[in-house]
Amino acid sequence: MRIGVPKEIKIHEYRVGLTPPSVAELVMAGHEVYVETQAGAGIDFSDEEYARAGAKVVSSPEEVFALADLIVKVKEPQPHECQWLRPAHTLFTYLHLAADKPQAEALMASGATCIAYETVTDRNGRLPLLRPMSEVAGRMAAQVGAHYLEKEQGGRGILLGGVPGVAAARVAVLGGGVAGFNAALIASGMRADVTIFDISLDRLAELDAFFGSQVKTAYASRAAIAEAVAQAHLVIGAVLVPGAAAPKIVSREMVAGMKRGSVLVDIAIDQGGCAETSRPTTHAEPTYTVDGVIHYCVANMPGAVARTSTLALNSATLPFVLQLANRGPVEAMRANRHLANGLNVAEGHITYEAVAQDLDLPYRCPAWLD
Repeated sequence: MRIGVPKEIKIHEYRVGLTPPSVAELVMAGHEVYVETQAGAGIDFSDEEYARAGAKVVSSPEEVFALADLIVKVKEPQPHECQWLRPAHTLFTYLHLAADKPQAEALMASGATCIAYETVTDRNGRLPLLRPMSEVAGRMAAQVGAHYLEKEQGGRGILLGGVPGVAAARVAVLGGGVAGFNAALIASGMRADVTIFDISLDRLAELDAFFGSQVKTAYASRAAIAEAVAQAHLVIGAVLVPGAAAPKIVSREMVAGMKRGSVLVDIAIDQGGCAETSRPTTHAEPTYTVDGVIHYCVANMPGAVARTSTLALNSATLPFVLQLANRGPVEAMRANRHLANGLNVAEGHITYEAVAQDLDLPYRCPAWLD
């Protein structure tokens, strides 16, 4: 199969769909790989490294799309990239369509087969391709929050871990999944006063057993969240409903009741955000302020640590890329239902039910998957 890797063009996005070692694996399996020049330059993967791995380095994204059958990216295609997609293409990347109707409609119009990393599952119902970036975003959330709590950043002027005789900052982590767990892990390691909220009692029991007295756990009732948000210096939104838009569990009124100079880091912004005051930002302008509360809502948080993120992501995605390349997308998804769960768009239709519901678009499962 012919596999294409275009350079990512989202603002301050330096990750790349395939590393040179991943390319080498695919070439050894008998596939052709076309990599856009400078695709990995931002994280020191040179064109020469890709060429040594067996890739053909091409001069433009148009050429990548024209030559390839399978397009492997990191972030969702931008509007003009969608125009290069055609029905013969399979696109494998993060899509997050539930919060992006224009992109969904553009992908539908292209006729391409679009598989979203974030809805691929494993045998335990987990999300193996979302996990590495959730780990990165969760760990980043604590350090980002600590940074913006500093006075020169507009924050309240509070050290996350406090010092002897001065209380640590209060951190509320909303959601006990992979991102929330990792946010609590780092925040507690920085000696903050951390409480993690979730609606699953089983998950709260697991978190309690892991953290012991280092982190408090609480059921995520609306009243409990409202009280925690009002008291917190840092709120980390880590709510996830696979494939669907994130629920708005932090209201405008809750944000208005927060302390001036407090920080809200909304990891769920890719899925629309879990606060009513959240809107996507970029690494170029990562924050804005509402009612004196600093909002950090960067939609590609892991792009800030692009080399770590790329290596972690490739470790998870490469086995699936090999399946798609070795068997072809249709046979690969027939053989692996977990990979098929990643299918979001095919034959001009939305093929993931939660996405269709959130976007108010028709849902249709392809006949070849029935």
